[in-house]
Amino acid sequence: QVQLVESGGGLVQAGGSLRLSCAASGRALSRYGMGWFRQAPGKDREFVAAIDYSGSSTYYAASVKGRFTISRDNAKYAMYLQMNSLKPEDTAVYYCAATPLAYCLNYGCYNYWGQGTQVTVSS
Repeated sequence: QVQLVESGGGLVQAGGSLRLSCAASGRALSRYGMGWFRQAPGKDREFVAAIDYSGSSTYYAASVKGRFTISRDNAKYAMYLQMNSLKPEDTAVYYCAATPLAYCLNYGCYNYWGQGTQVTVSS
């Protein structure tokens, strides 16, 4: 079992930055691939970024590539999402998730989810 808690969301102007954190507890975080997903009102949950067990490989949705950076610190049971050059279309609830796979880009692979943190980008 893994418990996940997101933090760091908030209200920011377009062009600004936010850093989301995901604190994990339970089994060793290094056993899990991790990911960030988001869900805007009226839309399906969508993949944002993923990182493998060790943090050596990262994957991004085309819409955030070059603006967002995913990272993890297994010793601290933590994962992060640095979001730069934010746009109003980035507004959503952001979720962190864990999968027993090395990595996955599909939300169906993820067994464990946090409660989400709201990110709102004003124009």
